Amino acid sequence: MSVAVKTSSLSGAVSPMIPVLVCALAICLLSGMDAAMKTLVIAVGVYNTVLWRSMVATVVAGAAWSAGPRSKPTLAVLRLHALRAAIVAMVLICFFWGLARLPLAVAIGLSFVAPLFALFLAALLLGERIRRQAIWASLAGIAGVTIILAGQFGQPSYSQDALLGTAAVLVSTVFYGYNLILARQQAQLAKPIEIMLFQNLCVAIIMGLAAPWLAVALPANLWLPLAVVTVLSLAGQFLMSWSYARAEAQYLIPTEYSAFIWAIALGWFFFDEEAAWTTLAGACLIVAGCLIAARANPKLAEPIEAAV
Repeated sequence: MSVAVKTSSLSGAVSPMIPVLVCALAICLLSGMDAAMKTLVIAVGVYNTVLWRSMVATVVAGAAWSAGPRSKPTLAVLRLHALRAAIVAMVLICFFWGLARLPLAVAIGLSFVAPLFALFLAALLLGERIRRQAIWASLAGIAGVTIILAGQFGQPSYSQDALLGTAAVLVSTVFYGYNLILARQQAQLAKPIEIMLFQNLCVAIIMGLAAPWLAVALPANLWLPLAVVTVLSLAGQFLMSWSYARAEAQYLIPTEYSAFIWAIALGWFFFDEEAAWTTLAGACLIVAGCLIAARANPKLAEPIEAAV
């Protein structure tokens, strides 16, 4: 079977700002997921946290996919699902391993290297023209991150374990930048619910290969946090897929910077992590970057509906 792509007129279909706002909401939900994931990783390790989350998310997304109208993805689309799942698996392992060793705000701050990397990948792989506003927005965000990291590395209590965590998060950003580009390609060929199902299924299969040696049963008191993680993850994935199907990647990528604001609040509330003045100063630059991107009047990609 082949996938036919239907497009509709842009006029009056949806406000140009809606995909940006929806993507920002997705980042908010995924930031909450990061905080819940940190609790699970500290308790049972990164492998078992990612394995169980992927398995539960596959069941939930599979039920939603089966209940509604669906189409069988082609082999080419399945290969894209599998490729992104492999990249996502690398992102999850590296990022959450580092997250367990770093303050939440610092880990999120480090991850902002990825949007700048993805911004130029969008031009290279998707043929998008990088506009001046998008470049200034990303540079403002990166400047904010630089200030934050300067404050963190200047502390005498910055341990070797934290340095290893920093390296792991930076490795994850390379894969995450490519993941953002794949998200745009994937959203043009499949509906959000299909993306959610096959991404989590493929990640569960990849992680399951090591289950005979590494998997452990999840303690009863961790099932509720796992359920919260799953709901936040699926909701964030759905909203992000929806927005990436309707706006160019370069306009949505800067919304990633808003995750830092949530990281400050969640880190303080759940883990008693205090934000230094350098952290707050960097956050102001990040917000400025988001405002620059929002004022760019983002150009819509054509709405896409995948059908068999």
